Amino acid sequence: MIAENLTKTFTAASLFCGAGGLDLGFERAGFKTVWANDMDADACETHRNWSGAEVVRGDVSKLNVAEIPDTDVILGSAPCQGVSAGGSRKSDDPRNALYRYYVEIVRRKRPLAFVSENVKGILTMDGGKLISAIINDFSDCGYDVFYRLVNAKNYGVPQDRERVVIVGFRKDLRVDGFALPETNGERRTLLDALGNLPPAKECEICRAAYSPRYMSRNRKRGWNEPSYTIPAMAKQVTLYPGSPDMVRLDKDRWRFGDGGETRRLSWREAAAIQTFPPDFEFCGGLDSVYRQIGNAVPVRLAEFVARQVRPYLEQAA
Repeated sequence: MIAENLTKTFTAASLFCGAGGLDLGFERAGFKTVWANDMDADACETHRNWSGAEVVRGDVSKLNVAEIPDTDVILGSAPCQGVSAGGSRKSDDPRNALYRYYVEIVRRKRPLAFVSENVKGILTMDGGKLISAIINDFSDCGYDVFYRLVNAKNYGVPQDRERVVIVGFRKDLRVDGFALPETNGERRTLLDALGNLPPAKECEICRAAYSPRYMSRNRKRGWNEPSYTIPAMAKQVTLYPGSPDMVRLDKDRWRFGDGGETRRLSWREAAAIQTFPPDFEFCGGLDSVYRQIGNAVPVRLAEFVARQVRPYLEQAA
């Protein structure tokens, strides 16, 4: 998985690692995850199986920081339910403060850089106070911090997925003006992602009832479009592009179309849209697998970010 023609392998530790979409993307750009942490047992096992890293399951607030190895980079995507459009959007949600443990670990371990990804809701929570606090806290512990709202569809991911990417470089590296490009020029569609997959097996598809929330908006994109965002909840996963078009009845009311089978994306199809390799295997039951996929950073997006970060680390090596 290590990219070709790279003379140095940089090491990474990963917080809130999940199944490892962020880590896997970095591996493709010449990084090696040597240590990772998450609360979810299935996600830890999935990560352990592909990475060979030391994966520690547990609450980030209870980690022994001294046992985390020194690495070149610390990666992390703190749980975002407290600020996501589909979450509580409450400023006092305790999940919104999890980044402080990330800050403290970065402060004590002093990596060359850190990279974090989160939902765009962090930009507007409390009128912008949350993102300001995140930037200020990382700056106070010795990092020049840069962030940008990006859409994964602009980086070769066949999915509309807006996320905030935060990158920090240790101040002694004197990085000035780092910015992620708006696009890498790659555009991929659902046909690109799913066209060569074998037919989905019944055991790979969530068949839960469709809730009023699900039926409140269109859930289908066509073959020549990028997917809607892949969510973490199995029953909210969007429709397979071969399903009939949905029909709008009224404001916030839709029905399924006629003339064919309507079904959700299978977990393998969702994983392909998240740009996991076709042979990637997830541990756990069906709901857990969908959750790991939906919570992940798209691998291609992570790889692009890693390739933008890497030259600054090479200058410091």
